[in-house]
Amino acid sequence: MLTVASTDSTLIAEVARRRTFAIISHPDAGKTTLTEKLLLYAGAIELAGAVRGRKSERAVVSDWMDIERERGISVTSAAVEFDIGAHHLTLLDTPGHKDFSEDTYRTLFAVDGVVMVIDAAKGIEAQTRKLFEVCKLRKLPVLTFINKLDQPSRDPFDLLDEIERVLGIHAVPMNWPIGSGDRFRGVFDLQDSIVHFYERKGRAHEAPVQVSSAHDPRLAELLGQQPWQHLIDETSLVTGAGTVFDHQGYLDFLHTPVFFGSALSNFGLEPFLKALTELAPPPRPRMSDLGLIPPTAPHFTGFVFKIQANMNRRHRDRIAFLRVCSGVFEKDMVITNARQGAEIRASRPYRFFGGKRETIEKAYPGDVVGLVNPGQFGIGDTLYGDQPLKYPPIPRFPAEHFGIARLRDVRFKQFDDGIRQLEEEGLMQVLYPTVGRREPILGTVGPLQLEVLKARLENEYNVQCDVDSLPYKAARWVVGPADKIAAMSASTAGTRSASDRDGRPMILFESEWALEYCERNNPDIKLMAVMP
Repeated sequence: MLTVASTDSTLIAEVARRRTFAIISHPDAGKTTLTEKLLLYAGAIELAGAVRGRKSERAVVSDWMDIERERGISVTSAAVEFDIGAHHLTLLDTPGHKDFSEDTYRTLFAVDGVVMVIDAAKGIEAQTRKLFEVCKLRKLPVLTFINKLDQPSRDPFDLLDEIERVLGIHAVPMNWPIGSGDRFRGVFDLQDSIVHFYERKGRAHEAPVQVSSAHDPRLAELLGQQPWQHLIDETSLVTGAGTVFDHQGYLDFLHTPVFFGSALSNFGLEPFLKALTELAPPPRPRMSDLGLIPPTAPHFTGFVFKIQANMNRRHRDRIAFLRVCSGVFEKDMVITNARQGAEIRASRPYRFFGGKRETIEKAYPGDVVGLVNPGQFGIGDTLYGDQPLKYPPIPRFPAEHFGIARLRDVRFKQFDDGIRQLEEEGLMQVLYPTVGRREPILGTVGPLQLEVLKARLENEYNVQCDVDSLPYKAARWVVGPADKIAAMSASTAGTRSASDRDGRPMILFESEWALEYCERNNPDIKLMAVMP
């Protein structure tokens, strides 16, 4: 039975040492910089890249697409695997921009924990709040890193209060900042009474100093009388409030451990990385149609959470990102796609380091495996070895922005291939008008996705096209008697009939009013934002 844990000691040990997590934040809070510096400290790279900067600076590992490097933003989730000490980490760097929330949302289905990055000057911002709600829905344990302490910052008590008030989770500081901005001197480790010093000149850092407590008189010599007294007063308030870290409370989503530091200047990252490996959970059981499946179950299972086209530009390949949930995945094993019932030989499995890849022989629960995808996999597909099961589907966001794609040259095949493959990625929804010219209508969650779509068609498929905006605000699948669907489409202003790639009828609406009018006046017809 799948619900019975394996006695395989190797599988049990490999599961215990794995940590699979995502990093979330509002744009410009420092998420991708933190990702890069964590890799640097882990020894996975020799030189950290810059998200923005001079042309001579190397690009960050996780932003591997041309458009990401040109614009200085992350527009797709990137998988990076590396070892640190006895632990094997899989880090999924997610897009911060709200227009790419759906890619982040899917990625959060594939992780066991989350790192939340907050700008010390701006606090909780809109995108952070939205992504945190997904973590809350899935009960993903959250470690918080308050970034940019070497720049002018808000009061740390104010930031902790905002986390509790806005996000509804208890914030437990693990270290405490000594000053901020141009007076930032370092952080005091509240758990082990260690002072980590920040030195602005040359961005080098003095060795940490062990003290007995914040009241240790040696700190007066190291920090100065006034900063020392300020540290005593603030840490006394923290400890007096009964703020104590509880590991099970963190795992149960009752509180979030909070660390202060600066990713850009490499400060506070070593203790944070240590905490990440020690506190973050290993792979956890997953709910399926057979019940909870423990990661140490003897049979292989997993699901596809992402598809990416053109990771290798020379071969124009498509890669399905598979999260291993239980058992052992092995090269050349025969796996079954639960949606199709089709058997597939996993002959070329990969592991990732941003845009780079290498062939693997085995993978364990928590790992992300890349499978070459010639149209065999879709987002949300369950894959299994011997015992059939299904994991829950990954919901799709309804499109809110629409454009029509018009080809400017005669590369019809490349255009059709590009539209189909980018739709397969989940970048957009493709609809076809039922009346008039059958030019594809592209539906996206945000307007920036339409720009990215146009750029990728040009850069990756050598297709010159225009994407003209359309006035529609929503699209819905239509389920009901054919005659009533036709009557509704003909009688409602501000709508347009269309169908998806599978021929299922849909209607585009120019306003929320038109959508509500249709729902109110056509009780025999269902308008569905998501199809099961």
